[in-house]
Amino acid sequence: MREGEPSGPSGPRPAGGSRAKHTGSAPGGVRGTGRSHEPRDPHEPRDLHEPRDPHDPRECQDSRDEVLATAARKAVLSTEAYGCVIYLRSRDRRALLLTTVAGVPVSLLDGFRRLPVGAALPASAAYRDGRTITLTGPEETMRRFPQLLVGLPYAFASVCAPIASGAESFGVLCALWPASEDGIASTARRHLRTLANRLGASLAALAERGDPVESAGGIAIVELPAPTGPVASLGLFEWNLATDVLTVDERARALLGLDAGAADPRGADLARLLHPGDLATLRAAGATAGADPRQPGRSLALRLRLRPAAHGHRHGHEHGHEHEGGHDWGARSIQLWARPLGSAPGHLAGALLDISGGEAAAGAVERLRHGVFSLDPEGWITYANRATEMMLGAGRAELLGRHPWEALPWLADPTYEDRYRAAMLSQQPTSFLACRPPEHWLAFSLYPDAHGVTGTVVPATAPPTAPGSGPGPAPGPAPAPGPGPSAPGAPAAPAGLDAPVPAGPGAMHHLMRLASLLTQAVTVREVCTAVAEQILPAFGGQQLAIYVVRDNRLHLALQSGYPDGFLDRFEGSPMRARLPGVEALSTGSPIFFESVDELAAAYPGIPLDERSAWAFLPLIASGRPVGSCILGFEDSRPFTPDERGVLTALGGLIAQALERARLYDTEFALARGLQHALLPNRLPEPPGLEIAARYLPGTSGMEIGGDWYDVIVTGQGVSLVIGDVEGHSVAAAATMGQLRSIVRAFATSRTPPEEVLARTNRLLDELDPGLLASCLLIRVDPLTGHARAARAGHLPPLLRHPDGHTEVLDLAGGPLLGVDAAAVFPAGELVLPAGSVLALYTDGLVEEAGIAIDQGIDRLRSSLAHAGTASLESLADRLVGDARRSTHRVDDVALLLTRREEEPTRGGE
Repeated sequence: MREGEPSGPSGPRPAGGSRAKHTGSAPGGVRGTGRSHEPRDPHEPRDLHEPRDPHDPRECQDSRDEVLATAARKAVLSTEAYGCVIYLRSRDRRALLLTTVAGVPVSLLDGFRRLPVGAALPASAAYRDGRTITLTGPEETMRRFPQLLVGLPYAFASVCAPIASGAESFGVLCALWPASEDGIASTARRHLRTLANRLGASLAALAERGDPVESAGGIAIVELPAPTGPVASLGLFEWNLATDVLTVDERARALLGLDAGAADPRGADLARLLHPGDLATLRAAGATAGADPRQPGRSLALRLRLRPAAHGHRHGHEHGHEHEGGHDWGARSIQLWARPLGSAPGHLAGALLDISGGEAAAGAVERLRHGVFSLDPEGWITYANRATEMMLGAGRAELLGRHPWEALPWLADPTYEDRYRAAMLSQQPTSFLACRPPEHWLAFSLYPDAHGVTGTVVPATAPPTAPGSGPGPAPGPAPAPGPGPSAPGAPAAPAGLDAPVPAGPGAMHHLMRLASLLTQAVTVREVCTAVAEQILPAFGGQQLAIYVVRDNRLHLALQSGYPDGFLDRFEGSPMRARLPGVEALSTGSPIFFESVDELAAAYPGIPLDERSAWAFLPLIASGRPVGSCILGFEDSRPFTPDERGVLTALGGLIAQALERARLYDTEFALARGLQHALLPNRLPEPPGLEIAARYLPGTSGMEIGGDWYDVIVTGQGVSLVIGDVEGHSVAAAATMGQLRSIVRAFATSRTPPEEVLARTNRLLDELDPGLLASCLLIRVDPLTGHARAARAGHLPPLLRHPDGHTEVLDLAGGPLLGVDAAAVFPAGELVLPAGSVLALYTDGLVEEAGIAIDQGIDRLRSSLAHAGTASLESLADRLVGDARRSTHRVDDVALLLTRREEEPTRGGE
């Protein structure tokens, strides 16, 4: 179905316009210079269609970049997304170019700056088909858009909404959320669609006045509001050194602890307010700076300590304890800046800033026994405490302003940079182990948000499988590390620390290659075949067996390279059997045998074939045993730490894919059964009309569509209905069943088609399934051929006249069902000549990657015009023929054909 629904910009904007940094492909960039713009409501900027007051500077026209920046900011703030990206079409309209980014490091999107319109990516599909594409997490992304997961293999959810106005498409608005079992809230999706639609209207207004709306290739980075923290107090003062009078404003007065009505302080007052040593320093520096105003370089920049009495702690003063030793002079500090004022000698003007909060925070972090560091969104180190310096063996001068993997050679493996990427794009904490040469194991934890990463590092014990030395991480599961000898009493690493990832670009290549293949595998057989095709050549193996758990026993799913009948004796082995494949699964740890002697010694009497080395990999997904994968090698061989790590990681990928495939079998069968049960088992045969229908399920991935059709015969005529529910899931099929029942209930009364859709729309809004739907209802009088039609966001029907001329019926219509409870659906009148054929269809019949939907409709119109109509059933088969032959059809197809007979007779219920 078509899912281009409502969207609009907003978010607080600082004075001076949207804070957007424009960057090209090179690092750095130039900050944008848009005109000052202050919308009347900071959360809802003026629509470009509204009239403006040319004499009001606040009413200056928005630029394209301002409109995009405001939309990106509001997409994050109003939907609780952590990031937003906006793509605009290129000038040749063959590609989408990344134009605006908020909350996501641009460096992580390098492979997605330019998207071909025909690419199998969610943003391209949303632009191409006018659909809103929702991906709830990596598993759904893997099923539907594997290319995206290969380039960004991280756990995040996303919604891509087309930016359009009428028939004009400008680009795509995409928002990102952390992956969650609860998915993306329906209100967030609606907000985003509303934002996208409003943004489309604004861009259309810009285009109307001649402004360019296509992207020229630059990227604007929109700054999001930072988390709020302690607010620093800033006060202004003027100091006359000759009279020793300090004139202060209200904030400076409050900062110094002076009463609101008190006179301006003098030297004697300063003596009571400041530490005596600081007062002497201030006087000496002030006299020097104010002696010669012609030398502007002589200015003050001092840190001053306030007495407790100056900032509210007056108990010491009240009890007479004013001696210096009785006060905590470091409890509150201010920073003073001052410069000579004008040409008057002895006059200084400056500012006082409360720095106590920052000093206290920095001091607290510096006193910690474990390392604390900070990365900005692009991964640059912005802070490191003393413990971090000691543990990493590098000073702050070597660390600040650099990436960790650039500053520290032992973190240079792509694996570690990938952990930072995973933290930023999943917005979930992540942990890993690394070894600083020669044998200092460290546990790192990363805690991300849209503004960067806070990290901790603590000493850790080496994993049991770690080699005696070496810079790389060890393979195998890692124990929860404890304090190391270099930092007695340091806290242990967080529980649930991720196992170290195998080192080396080659290891990562094998992981990504198999991940790419598994994204395209749907059934258990397809998963097993992909594993066999990838693992055996990559590791030089000759045998592969994959077992799956069913009824607490292991059953063979696929084998390659074994002698005929050799594995029969192991079929159905119980989970308590003493076999390496069973024990690897029950313990959760892979088992490797580098020779026949090792296997025979560990499992006496086990049947052997001609292989000499084996790897038994447990397949465990979400803590549940899925099966075992067994690799056999012709010759004895040592398994290097990298190979063990890669094979262990691949076992996890295989397990996830198998579990997903098994769930698919169950869910797919359930949903298909539900879907077919809800469609009409038999079409009525009303006098005067011949009717034929076809339904084809999608064949690509696990998608379950919500297409439906119906024919309802009443005393008022015959109602022809076709519709499509948004999305592909069991929920879509269930909503389809509800809508079919609702429409049928209303259509059997004397309610006109437009009112049927209006009532259905209101009821759908009350049910709030979180899904939208399109629908087309045409009520035909078989005797006269007169028809009345109402359309809710559905594709227009086709009418083939008796002479073969075929036209697309331009019927008035309303929005999709579920968008607006108060929406109206205007009706249109048409006449079906005797012998004519009316075609109602869903978009699965006319959509194709890289082809505009209008072209698909015209192609169907041409096919209907040139096809023979002697048999309506044969005509239906021909029209769905191309779709039937497709092996990668994402959407379902529904087709409803109606032919008015030459001599109809009145009939019906």
